[in-house]
Amino acid sequence: MAATGAPTRAGAPAPLRWDGERLHALDQTALPWEERVIELADGAAVAGALRRLAVRGAPLIGVAAGYGLAMDAAREPTLAALDRAAAVLRSARPTAANLGWAVDRVVGAARGAGAGPRLAAAARAEAEAIDAENAAAGAAQARLGADLLAELGVRRILTHCNTGALACGEPGSALGAIAALAQREAAVHVLVCETRPLLQGARLTTWELRRLGIAHDLVVDAAAAGLVRAGAVDAVVVGFDRMAANGDTANKVGTYGHALAAQAAGVPFVFVGPTSSIDPAIATGDDVEIEERDAEEVRRAGGELVAPADTPVRNPAFDVTPAALVTAVVTERGVARPVDAGTLAALLR
Repeated sequence: MAATGAPTRAGAPAPLRWDGERLHALDQTALPWEERVIELADGAAVAGALRRLAVRGAPLIGVAAGYGLAMDAAREPTLAALDRAAAVLRSARPTAANLGWAVDRVVGAARGAGAGPRLAAAARAEAEAIDAENAAAGAAQARLGADLLAELGVRRILTHCNTGALACGEPGSALGAIAALAQREAAVHVLVCETRPLLQGARLTTWELRRLGIAHDLVVDAAAAGLVRAGAVDAVVVGFDRMAANGDTANKVGTYGHALAAQAAGVPFVFVGPTSSIDPAIATGDDVEIEERDAEEVRRAGGELVAPADTPVRNPAFDVTPAALVTAVVTERGVARPVDAGTLAALLR
């Protein structure tokens, strides 16, 4: 069994568990009310789970996609079938860099293996390698992130969306660094932005922080800037979905506003995530494809309408934070500070 098999702390089911044939996923749309595990038997099922956010978070999206291809390769071990499956998975979530990165790795490994059982074995081995590497990267990010936050004297942290085991596997990216800091410093406190429209902060981050035993308060997104200005936090610490070569970064919508508030208040703004989420093929944030999601996510909250049913909606899932607003980027390979094309290229080397 690969790295996905580890349960989250306090006994919760693992966000993903690979049993050698099928992928078992903790359905994040049901949290925090129900810990429901769903079984994904092929790439199409994985793509569907990604679209509806049953499986989410850039690193975990990549891991799941790898296993989706491995399952399809086991069923039909031909390059034509693998290419079809890859196209379905690529279309599931366009912004997260890890999706295309993982698909490319598995397809490339399979192409070099030939056909039939060798192709299937190569696809599975590469998917399991991605999973194991992701777990190792998370551990390194947590350690390096905690080191940086301790150096900066950070104890009170604002975070956005969800960046723990649910998004990345254990221990997480930004939340992993926060948890590692909390193991060293008992006084760590987290302000959790609710993260509209799907409330990943309210539903998922609070669920994880409770299990980790870390003190936290939930705040509405609109309260964050005022609390930062009032001196309620020492830093803003978040994950990221796709970082351009120059350091411009796409993350869950609302992140850009937090970065502006941090700059105005003179507090550090830190991204934490794997180098697999850095995309050197795009020059700036203007080149990032921003996913536009279903209008019903905005018209409703908890399944209930909060606006007239025919209200026109814009629902970008991400926004882009310019590199000039970022204090540091923590990855498994080290810390980029300042954040620019040169420091990021050094990490990727």
